[in-house]
Amino acid sequence: MFQMKTKSMNNIDGNDMRQKAYLFTNQDLKRLIAPLIVEQILAVTVGMVDTMMVSSVGEAATSGVSLVDMINTLLINLFAAISTGGAVISSQFLGQKNRERACEAANQLLVVTGLISVVVMALAIIFRRGILALLYGSIEQDVMKNALVYLVISAVSYPFLAIYNSCAALFRSMGNSRISMQASIIMNVLNVIGDAIFIFGLHMGVEGAATASLISRMTACVILTYRLRGKDLEIHIMPEHFGWNVPLMKKILHIGIPGGIENSVFQLGRVLVVGMIALFGTTQIAANAVANNLDSLGVLPGQAMSLAMITVIGQCVGAGDFKQAEYYAKKMMKLTYFINGLCCAFVIATMPLTLKLYGLSAETLQLAAVLVLIHDGCAILLWPSSFTLTNVLRAANDVKFPMVTSIASMVIVRLGGGYILAVVLGYGAVGIWCAMVMDWIVRVICFVSRYRSGKWKTFYSVSV
Repeated sequence: MFQMKTKSMNNIDGNDMRQKAYLFTNQDLKRLIAPLIVEQILAVTVGMVDTMMVSSVGEAATSGVSLVDMINTLLINLFAAISTGGAVISSQFLGQKNRERACEAANQLLVVTGLISVVVMALAIIFRRGILALLYGSIEQDVMKNALVYLVISAVSYPFLAIYNSCAALFRSMGNSRISMQASIIMNVLNVIGDAIFIFGLHMGVEGAATASLISRMTACVILTYRLRGKDLEIHIMPEHFGWNVPLMKKILHIGIPGGIENSVFQLGRVLVVGMIALFGTTQIAANAVANNLDSLGVLPGQAMSLAMITVIGQCVGAGDFKQAEYYAKKMMKLTYFINGLCCAFVIATMPLTLKLYGLSAETLQLAAVLVLIHDGCAILLWPSSFTLTNVLRAANDVKFPMVTSIASMVIVRLGGGYILAVVLGYGAVGIWCAMVMDWIVRVICFVSRYRSGKWKTFYSVSV
């Protein structure tokens, strides 16, 4: 954990207070956040490189990859949510200066994510055709063929991806995001090289893109698992002590399951709205895929700050210092808005260049540009409070309110409103993305109100 630093706390509450220990200095935050932003950028490039390179094979291949990527994102967020549960508990133990319990939590996290990911992998492979048909209905045969191939190979990578996410979350709990960034760099370099070899060299198409991702994820998983065995780390795994610690596992799942349900329903909702878009043909599916690639770059700082929030707020809460929890929450949200706004504006400004990287029709690229404008234009004002702020609540064990709010808003506003705008009124993908913005507005109202009420401070118990 970061070393304790002593500084004046006057700027925290505006009163003359006695000297008090900061948990994090500005330099500590930079060391935590900067690698996370780099890591998030690299994580997004995996999907972007796949889509760009596969686009050279044709729109059917691009559409097939994009449909499966929506499913992959759903499952990745499930694994990430469970990893967040372990990260919250580990951060709180470090805040209590209880290193032994933090290590026990790390062991249990790997056991849980390992088992869940293997089950998910098996189900995805066995029921692959039924899953695609259930989510996307009747899609063109060429698109279905490519989607099936991509789903099977992607499923094999789920256990490696789940363990990788868990290890990365544990390193972040220690305030060490540099190591996970290094693994992410290696993973992405391998993915790009693999894509070039398998797609362009061996002409394997969608199968090549999926194989490259599988190899890169396996490598990153092995690297982080090995490095997390270091006994000098504040949190390290102990393979000889792997087993069932039911009370600790329940505490991890108490945080992780609501977040997993929330994220899974959220991503499932995104999958379902893509199913609505699929009703309008391959052009709109491909445009949606391109827009998802580009607009995600604009909100990367918010995603990085969301991860950093778990570490910072979790340790403050574990130490029982809600004054500092509030101070860092406000400080990091201001920083998120600033960087997030710059990145969204950059994505919009560079679209004339980035869209040329995709070998798709002019009609597809024109629609993609409209969707990116809707997303990143509104994200400047709405995204941080809609998503980053929720991890302040989760880090203090306030997990049910974000889950219920997110699910209700997704079902009623994004799905219900999306169906009316896209299908009933015939606006297609544009209608779906307008409903998305409406969903953000509802989330902002609810989460900002929850934070200001202070109720999130009442859920933490030192017995954790």
